[in-house]
Order: sequence, then C-alpha cells, then structure tokens
Amino acid sequence: MPKTKEQKQEALQGIKDKIDQSKSVIFSADKGLPVKTIEALRNELKSTGGEYLVIKKTLLKKALADLEGVESIDNLEGNIAATFSFEDEISAVSVLNKYVKANENLEMGSGVLESKIIMPEMVKKLANLPSKEQLLAKLVGTMQAPISGIVGVLQGNLRNLVGVLNAVKEKK
Repeated sequence: MPKTKEQKQEALQGIKDKIDQSKSVIFSADKGLPVKTIEALRNELKSTGGEYLVIKKTLLKKALADLEGVESIDNLEGNIAATFSFEDEISAVSVLNKYVKANENLEMGSGVLESKIIMPEMVKKLANLPSKEQLLAKLVGTMQAPISGIVGVLQGNLRNLVGVLNAVKEKK
C-alpha cells in the first residue's frame, strides 16, 4: 500500500530531526549485505549511541536539500543507509568502518559533520581517529611523563647518597 503524502512528510521530518540531533552522519551503500551482519551492526551502533537507518536516495536528498554538496550521495550504489552518531562524532564512524573493512558489499560514502557535507576522504580520516577515551589516556600519559621523570631523578640522588654512606661505613 502506497504511503500518503502526510506519511511521507512525517518520514522526511523524522530524518531531518535525526540529522539535526546527531553529531555526525555517515552515508553508506550496501550491495547485498546479509541480514545478520546488518543486525550485528545495528546492535553495536546502539551500544555506542548510534543508529543505522536505510533511507531512499530521493528522500535523503530532500532531507539534505539545504546543505551544499548533496550530489556526492549520487556516487553510492545499492541500498543507501545513514549511520547517525548521537553521543560523539567518532564512535559510530569507527564501528561502521570496522564493518566496511570486513565486508566488501558495504561501502562508506560522504557524511555530515557540523551541518556541512564532508567528502569520503574526510570520512575515512575521521574513522581512523582514536576514540575519546584513547585520546584522554594519551593526554594523561603525556602530562605524567615530566612528573615521573622528576621523581626518577630525585630517587637517583637518594640512591647515590645511600651508596656513598654505605661505602663510608664499610671503610670504617
């Protein structure tokens, strides 16, 4: 049964709302991906605060009509899907990238970041960035390095002092 015009408008508004609420949106094309793989992808995305939604290309173009560079979606062939990342910009992209590497039937395309269309090259760079937790761990390690170096130097002086005192004690 065909959808009414009102149902189509509601679907379009729902997609626009999801695009506005998400931190990043990545478009992908799947050419015959198994249902189990898609379900696994959806479950993993849900755990990271993301969502995978298959959308008709014409509907997606209408939802993105006010953004520049929408024609980049035309390069994707097959079923078009949008991966929404609601919590941070990178987590959902990283999950999708993992599935793209494992399945040749899944292709990553352009995306939306900060209300601007980004090209597939930028999406790949975004997918290879470390997670927020990894970046914070590196920052903490970098900040701790000078402090632990000072502690090591100070301990070395104490060790040398103890060694000198032991040598004086053995001589007497």
